[in-house]
Amino acid sequence: MKDPHIELQTLTRRCNEALILTSLERGPKHGYQLALDLEERGGKRFALKHGTLYPILHDLEKRTLIEGSWSDEGPRGKRKSYRLTPLGHAYTRTLREAWTTFTDELAHLLKEEVE
Repeated sequence: MKDPHIELQTLTRRCNEALILTSLERGPKHGYQLALDLEERGGKRFALKHGTLYPILHDLEKRTLIEGSWSDEGPRGKRKSYRLTPLGHAYTRTLREAWTTFTDELAHLLKEEVE
């Protein structure tokens, strides 16, 4: 499993991963449901465009952090739903801890006063 250490160079990627993985902790979802969940829970601040969302989903699936399965959903045709794997659950916990550390350090830096 890749180290989810958060650095300035990986900030956007780790943020998007964390948003997607924590959404999937709430239960399996297909891509459109993920996008809606993030938009609703984040007040549109964390909306992901399809051009951003699906490459991340494919990468997470390739890394075996999530697992996709196809289903026939009536007139819309087939949809792929994603769920966390056991490795994905562990990675999400580690990523959450990394974010907590990062945001605590950032808050500390922002609060420093000039003497």
